[in-house]
Amino acid sequence: MRILFTIFIAVIAFAAGVWYMGGFDTAPQFPGPDMDTPATNTPSTDTPATSTAAVQATYHNADADKIQVSTPKPGAMLASTFTVSGKAVGNWYFEASFPLEVLDANGTSLKMMPVQAQGDWMTSAFVPFSVEVSVPNYHGKATLILHNDNPSGMPENEASISIPITIQ
Repeated sequence: MRILFTIFIAVIAFAAGVWYMGGFDTAPQFPGPDMDTPATNTPSTDTPATSTAAVQATYHNADADKIQVSTPKPGAMLASTFTVSGKAVGNWYFEASFPLEVLDANGTSLKMMPVQAQGDWMTSAFVPFSVEVSVPNYHGKATLILHNDNPSGMPENEASISIPITIQ
């Protein structure tokens, strides 16, 4: 009788967890091929996004079906304070945020900060984001990187979009 009660409680806890997380389609992704890509395709690691002249954004383990950045555009000349906006699917976020990083021309991190969802992030749909970024005391070429939030810390779950910019 005790075993049946334990199994019953485990099933209830599992169902409550699935309900709380918003269903199976928003469950955490485990290592393996991109679940949105058909099994016949080999997922690419670095693919160019849309182009502005010869300057392009670069996706790493992601594509425009996961994250879309409206501003800034690749190659943009920006003031030291600028807005980053766009939309990302709910599982790009964790606890309603994901990390943003600005690197200088040598790859040194100038800024790391969270980007907050502007809506319910527990969905498989796109969720908008917008954040003011300030990089004082730096002028020159830089790279803006929007990382997915990867609470597992596993490298195979990392994804990002990198956008070349110039800070004036």
